[in-house]
Amino acid sequence: MAKIGDTVRYLNAVGGGRITKIDGQIAYVDEDGFETPVLLKECVVVATGTPQAKQPSPRKEINNEPRSGSKEISETHKQNSAPAQHESLPPFKETPEGDLLNIVLAYEPHNIKSLSTTRFDTILVNDSNYHIYYNYLTRSDNDRQWMTRASGLLEPATQLLIDEISTTDLPEIDRISIQYIAFKKRCKFDIKAPIGIEYRLDTAKFARLHCFHANPYFDTPVIALDIVKNDVPCRPQLFDARRLEEAMGSKNKNEMHPAARHRKDAASAEGPIVVDLHINELLDTTAGMSNSDILERQIDEFRNIMNQNIRHKGYDIIFIHGKGEGVLRKAILTELKRHYPQCDVQDASFREYGFGATRVTIR
Repeated sequence: MAKIGDTVRYLNAVGGGRITKIDGQIAYVDEDGFETPVLLKECVVVATGTPQAKQPSPRKEINNEPRSGSKEISETHKQNSAPAQHESLPPFKETPEGDLLNIVLAYEPHNIKSLSTTRFDTILVNDSNYHIYYNYLTRSDNDRQWMTRASGLLEPATQLLIDEISTTDLPEIDRISIQYIAFKKRCKFDIKAPIGIEYRLDTAKFARLHCFHANPYFDTPVIALDIVKNDVPCRPQLFDARRLEEAMGSKNKNEMHPAARHRKDAASAEGPIVVDLHINELLDTTAGMSNSDILERQIDEFRNIMNQNIRHKGYDIIFIHGKGEGVLRKAILTELKRHYPQCDVQDASFREYGFGATRVTIR
């Protein structure tokens, strides 16, 4: 069993280094000055370091064999489980399609037949020719600050167990974020922009069997989130609106958000902030989106505006949601009651905004 101080190589991936810390089933391996979290059972000892108390074995290995219907993830990384040797590992072979980033975050249950009590592996898949420095963060809806749950280096064409959660952890992961930097070692490559992707995670799905689906990267049903698909981020890039505003020195604050037509200054009477939540005002296209995806995007917009202005007492915000079947309006009222009880709510003026608008006053 590997211990702190041992030099190891990875069983099912290229790379290795010296173990600097062991936390339960996870070993932290120092590779080129950067700590990478790896399953302890995935570490094959090459050189022994300082003796350390025996650690418990991990539950399982991450299977990096090619999946049916998928690109051949880790085909060149698969190694024999025989005792460690000092032989050189086969070089990673790039593929033409691998120059497009494809990154997936998945939650895989230990026992899908017992979702109410089982634990879940959090697995990050890198289906590309690039190395990925990643940072995985979470927060609850009641907390505005993020917590890093895992960070490290993900090799090309591999998947890595980065976290393990139980049902008691679910209230803390209402929102998840993946930040990443993609690069290649010792060769020329097309640069990829550093990106931060945020998802609102419906944790109620973890208790519903029908919410787990087959995925080309996994042998069992999972809840999978596309982070990047063929170089295109699957959610908007994150930015700090307050810092961006300060950097720009913008006087016209409504430019900080495309949906905000007006912004009321504390020392003026320009009127309320007006936010149109119609999906065509938020996105150029809704191709491939379901009704639930559209509603989630609209509610995300609502939360962004509320969180940007919640400290501005006396501000009025008009949310234009349309009449329709009332689904969006009901969802907004539920959000206000649950997360913004300090605000006053009423129907907005029909004369000014027509049917389907709600006025929120920050108190």
